Amino acid sequence: MPLPYRGRGSRLASSRGASTSVHSPRRAGRGAPSSSHALRLTRRRHSSEQVPPGPEPQADFRSGKWLQEHAGGDARDSQQTARAGMGSRHRICSQEEVVIPCDSDNDSGSVDLQLSNLEDIKKDPSSLELTDSDIFDITGLSQESFIYSYRHLTQQGPDNEANVERLIQSIQEVFNGELQSEFEKLTFLRSLSSLSQTLPYDETTESFIHSHITDIVHVLNMLIEEEPLHSLFSSVRQEVFITIANLSYQDIHLLFGSEDRADLFSLITKSIIALPSVETLIQLQEIMPSGSYNTEQMDPWLQSTKDHERERATASMAQVLKCLSRHLSLKLPLRFQRLGHFVALMALLCGDSVTEVAEEAAEGMHCLLHVTLRLKCTIYDKKNHPNLRRAMKKCQELLELYSIKQFYSCPFKIAQIFEAFLNSNELFQFVMTTLDGLENLKHPCTQKSAGELLITMVKNAESRFEKVPEIMGVICARLSIISQPRVRRQIINTVSLFISRPKYTDIVIGHLLCHPVPYDRHLAELWRTLEVELPSTTWILWRLLRKLQKCHNEPTHEKMAYVAVAATDALYEVFVGNRLQAATFRLFPQLLMTLLIQIHHSIGLTMSDVAVPSGLYTEQEMSSEVTPLCFAIQATKSLLLRTLCWQEFNIMEKNKGWTLLEGKECHLQGVSLLANALLERNHLLAHKVMYLLVPLLNRGNDKHKLTSAGFFVELLQSPVARRLPSIYSIVRLKDWLHHGNRVFKFLALRGLRYLIKHQDMREDIRSLLPCILDLLCETDEKIVLLAIQILLQLVGTMDFTTLTAMMKTLFTLFGDVRSDVHRLSMTLFGASIKSVKYTEKKGVENQVLDSLVPLLLYSQDENDAVAEESRQVLTICAQFLKWKLPQEVYCKDPWYISPSEAGTVCKFFGKKCQGKVNLLAQTLMFSKNAKLPIRRAAVLFVGLLLKYVDCSELRTKGTDWIENDLKALLHDPEPSLCIIASQALFRVQKVGAEPDPRQSIAG
Repeated sequence: MPLPYRGRGSRLASSRGASTSVHSPRRAGRGAPSSSHALRLTRRRHSSEQVPPGPEPQADFRSGKWLQEHAGGDARDSQQTARAGMGSRHRICSQEEVVIPCDSDNDSGSVDLQLSNLEDIKKDPSSLELTDSDIFDITGLSQESFIYSYRHLTQQGPDNEANVERLIQSIQEVFNGELQSEFEKLTFLRSLSSLSQTLPYDETTESFIHSHITDIVHVLNMLIEEEPLHSLFSSVRQEVFITIANLSYQDIHLLFGSEDRADLFSLITKSIIALPSVETLIQLQEIMPSGSYNTEQMDPWLQSTKDHERERATASMAQVLKCLSRHLSLKLPLRFQRLGHFVALMALLCGDSVTEVAEEAAEGMHCLLHVTLRLKCTIYDKKNHPNLRRAMKKCQELLELYSIKQFYSCPFKIAQIFEAFLNSNELFQFVMTTLDGLENLKHPCTQKSAGELLITMVKNAESRFEKVPEIMGVICARLSIISQPRVRRQIINTVSLFISRPKYTDIVIGHLLCHPVPYDRHLAELWRTLEVELPSTTWILWRLLRKLQKCHNEPTHEKMAYVAVAATDALYEVFVGNRLQAATFRLFPQLLMTLLIQIHHSIGLTMSDVAVPSGLYTEQEMSSEVTPLCFAIQATKSLLLRTLCWQEFNIMEKNKGWTLLEGKECHLQGVSLLANALLERNHLLAHKVMYLLVPLLNRGNDKHKLTSAGFFVELLQSPVARRLPSIYSIVRLKDWLHHGNRVFKFLALRGLRYLIKHQDMREDIRSLLPCILDLLCETDEKIVLLAIQILLQLVGTMDFTTLTAMMKTLFTLFGDVRSDVHRLSMTLFGASIKSVKYTEKKGVENQVLDSLVPLLLYSQDENDAVAEESRQVLTICAQFLKWKLPQEVYCKDPWYISPSEAGTVCKFFGKKCQGKVNLLAQTLMFSKNAKLPIRRAAVLFVGLLLKYVDCSELRTKGTDWIENDLKALLHDPEPSLCIIASQALFRVQKVGAEPDPRQSIAG
């Protein structure tokens, strides 16, 4: 374990100006000279009687006063100097020494406390042209021999066999018993150290120690556990360190090689520096249980919130890195698993608010750069050699611009340097550690450093990250526990950087969409405050939109994809934040239509109809008030407002357009209302939507197609529609006329009604007449009405055959219970009569005569519009027949209250139609009409008409068929009808009872 003896002077200055000695026992080898005061002190102690020394002053690390020892001089003077230094609690450092139980060049273990079992293996000089001189030139380290002169382990004179046996026996007794007092503990440790000196020449000692390594480690563990924390320089603890070091000089390593030795190492580390809270590590383990976030040996202290713990840990790590930078030799393969984590950790410490911590970290960072360069030179093959050259050149340029102190005090520059040397896995470690630093380091300047490191690394690394989903997972989890605005801003900026890179856009969006909706305030803030450069805004919004659009291709009978709901909510948050305003305007047509389609898909659904990923919600979190439809409506409203479509929004609100959009039966009405509002108030946007829809009308499922078609046909009102090729307009509408879905037929007719006003398109529409005529028989009122409206535009261009066929069909619609169908069918009938050519009038005369009674009776309809239209068409028929109707025909009062006027009308038609139309038979048919006014008018007309018919013919045929119909009406619940029916029946019976005038003359 490295024991730092450091002064309060400049760390960077001392690392260069002062001669620093680090003892590597294995390098020294047995018998090599040593200048270590600590080693001389140890040898002197164990060459004398094994009597515990008097109590020594202890240095309290929390006070920041550390033990100082000067190199050189005899052991006794050095001890006195050390005691004086500790007693005065003053730090003076002109020369620093550290005793490190270090591994040899040939062992597979490592002294690296952070870098995960780095193998000390020799680099093959032929693998690359890069040499150590290149690295020294870059890092600013002087190229020296790095050969330490160790004092020769002179033998004090061979111990006799009895002395060796006595030492072994005393040690053996400890294995079989217990150590109670401090004296017994110190005796055991010094005996073990003394015995270690006989290893080079005594086989008995070697055999004993090697066979009792486990026992030795066990006893040392117990000794350390019994020592109190914060007491680094207790006699027993110091003696343990000295014993471990002495054994390491003889190739007996107690801190690595097995699990129990690693435990001892961990325990020693903990005994030096107290562990801080490990809440951060626990949180990461909860978020990513499979991640490698086990507590490392030095991590908790390097990341401690306590300044004195962080300072001591950083100083120790700086010494370890210095040792590595001087003694590291490499050969493949290498095991260096936590480089990215360690670089980030040290970089964060370089920005620490405690000056001493920052300076120690800067010194360690400089050594780490040297180590990293040598590692990468070994790992990179020749194919990647140019990349390494470029990275090293960049490194050299930066170091030439700034002093070492300036360079390592700037996290931005540190990230720039190390980014070039880290692979994808190391970059991931770097980012995860930096994210940890954003919240867990308490000082604002450190948090700022973490943010700068994170942003710089993400910017510079570009597309070399491979674990972006994991990074996003940590970021989203951290947002809820980070309260400082600056830190939150830095994290959101990191997400913005990732999402703006095309390689990661879909990955980041996909991860953000896998959270419960509605988004909590943290994720909502993220969506609303994305900071993206202008060129990337459209790409990001487009990729988010595509997530939603892909869901609309799924069959409608299946559950709605959760991504559709999440993407809709995300769009709403983006619109509210308005950070992607330019992209919102640019993608307005796609956004509007996609959201309208989403509304159609969401009608009538609850969250139970959505394929929610397992475990995303608990039952308590699922609110019945939250529905897919509410998200879609919100997003659509915010889109209109953010694109300045305020008037369109107002039109929708005033006409209950949002309610229409939400209705299953009236959704297309809401779509039509919005389309017309857009066409009226913002025709440029409307035209963009129209051109967008042209290639999209036949894509997606039925709901997708219906919403698109509903919006499209309304835009055909625009004059721009005439520029569309017929294949995208009339041909498409023709296909919809034959569609099995009546809604498509309705939309097709609606579109044709808009296009027919363009003269150059009428000929193409005229070719659709047979299909349109067939639609007159549809049960859907809207379809029939639209068909009639289109036929009214084309009636003047019809040939005689088509015209007469249409008139027959229209005649069947007279009296239709659908009042608008009834009225418009009469209108079209009248227009048809007007369109008949003079030479073809004879062919339709009978149809006109047959229409007189129905038109006359429907002039008495309770619906004023129908009654008025009947009178108008009746006039057209009279003009066709060259009749002049009496003025009484146009009287709006019911016949039963104006019998004289009714008599005049009956007299006119009785005379005009005599021999042409069976008026009685026609009129009597209407006595069974469902409408009371029509039945009443028909019965009254029958009674009055008897005066003007040929009675002899009537007697010949008989009156029973008339009487039977009238008798049935005598029991009608309507009194007026009963009275009129009885009067008519009386007249019929009277006609039947009168003798034939011809028979009287003959008699």
